[in-house]
Parts: sequence; structure tokens; C-alpha cells
Amino acid sequence: MKGIIFAFMGGACITLQGVANSRISQDIGIWQAATITQFTGFILALAILLFVRDGRSQGFKQVKPLYLMGGAFGAVIIFSEVTAIHQIGVTFTISALLIAQLCLTILIDMNGWFGVVKQKMRLPQFAGIGMMIAGVLILKF
Repeated sequence: MKGIIFAFMGGACITLQGVANSRISQDIGIWQAATITQFTGFILALAILLFVRDGRSQGFKQVKPLYLMGGAFGAVIIFSEVTAIHQIGVTFTISALLIAQLCLTILIDMNGWFGVVKQKMRLPQFAGIGMMIAGVLILKF
């Protein structure tokens, strides 16, 4: 149950961040909005880290450099989401974003990429994705 609550919180924050970034970018530009967003996110994460103090800083040496680049995806995410919101609106953008996430996670699960345990995907999972895509198309048109 706790995981579902955090998933809903994360989804809500992704939507709110996209809308806020879209509004900020109209005043100062997309990359400026991305910079502010990444910086304020860094400040909040650092404050929480200093308060909570969980984890091991020695573990950085064990992390593959490719995985340390995860934050760089944030800049691409912000640019892509803000641009999409300007062009197709919030609802369609978030819907397409979720479908893209699910499609990629299915590939990751099926192939065991990034050290994830391989999962078998069956017809119900593919039918679910198909229904989501159909739903978004119905929503859009």
C-alpha cells in the first residue's frame, strides 16, 4: 500500500512539475526553466539527505558511471515535457508520457536490462498497453 501511495505522489508531482515548468518557460525559456527545476530539486534532495542521512557515500565507487548520468535525463525530460505541453496540452502529454514509460519498462523487464530480473510478459500486459493507447486516442480525438 505504501508503494502505491508513493507512486501516486510521484505521478502527481510529475504532472505538477510539467505544468509549472510550462508556465515558467513562457516567461524565461525552456532551458532556463529546466535549470531552475533541476537546481531547486538538488537543493531539496540535499536538504533531505542532510536531515535523514541514510545511505552510504562510499557506495559511489561501486555505481556504474552510466547510472550516475540519470540526473542528466531530467533535463531532457523537462525539455520534452514542456515542449509537448505547449504543443498538445497537459492531458495528452501526460498520457503519452505514461504510455512511453510503460512500453520502455516492459522492454526492460522482458530483457532484464540494468540488472532487473527478467519478467515474462503475456497477453494481458500487452492488452493493457493497447487499451491505454486506445484510451489516449479516444481522449485526443
